[in-house]
Amino acid sequence: MAKGFDCATPLTRAVARKFREDGYEFVCRYLVPSGWKRLTQAEAEAISSAGLQIVSVYETTASRALGGRTAGLTDGAIAAQTALAVGQPAGSRIYFAVDFDASAKQMDTVIQYISAAGEAARNYQSGVYGGIAVIEAAMAARACTGFWQTYAWSKGRKAEGIHIYQYDNGPKGLGQPIHGVNVDLNLSSGEAGWWNTLSAAAPEPGNANGEGKDYMLKKEDADKMIAFLQAAYMAAGNAESGKEFHRLANELRLASGQKVTLNR
Repeated sequence: MAKGFDCATPLTRAVARKFREDGYEFVCRYLVPSGWKRLTQAEAEAISSAGLQIVSVYETTASRALGGRTAGLTDGAIAAQTALAVGQPAGSRIYFAVDFDASAKQMDTVIQYISAAGEAARNYQSGVYGGIAVIEAAMAARACTGFWQTYAWSKGRKAEGIHIYQYDNGPKGLGQPIHGVNVDLNLSSGEAGWWNTLSAAAPEPGNANGEGKDYMLKKEDADKMIAFLQAAYMAAGNAESGKEFHRLANELRLASGQKVTLNR
């Protein structure tokens, strides 16, 4: 089991190195576009150079998941843009936090949020942070691929198949003071989707054929493909196919710089 921690306080290279010397292997940091707790590219590089892996977690407010699908689409797109800005490589994971004790009545809305966030976080895997009820509901719904359980709201139970387990939030939930930083303690069984800037390959400059560089799909081409998807949906005529066609259409919208739309 790999030792790790999460914290709101940004880390310097010197502090990150102290944690690495203590045997910690990863740190969970906030992947948000603004605010004092946000992970920056400079901090990501400092953490990476100190030998720690980074786990990205997106959280603006504790109950944001109650915004459902609309909030999830917005947050997933923002999270992906922020991840790219700080140097997080494609294929790694972003966890979306459900930082409250979600009730059974709220769970469907929470799952809609998690699923939509994953849809919109293009090029990245998605995961969820929460208590056992949220984790098990997300697993059952296949709403994401990563599961980070907190012992809070879990009533002493631990779900099978989780990737990270947060087992200590310190006195009154304020964290444990280590090296001048209040941290929550975690363990990972692997495949957590963590990353560092040292393993992120720099994009190659493109040649005349557009090879080896980021490519933006033309809006008119995306719209043509979306029209084909809409025709396929009309031919299929069932709700499950409709959800998948709508997801694919939103991928095309994102790839061409357009806003995603809601599935009504």
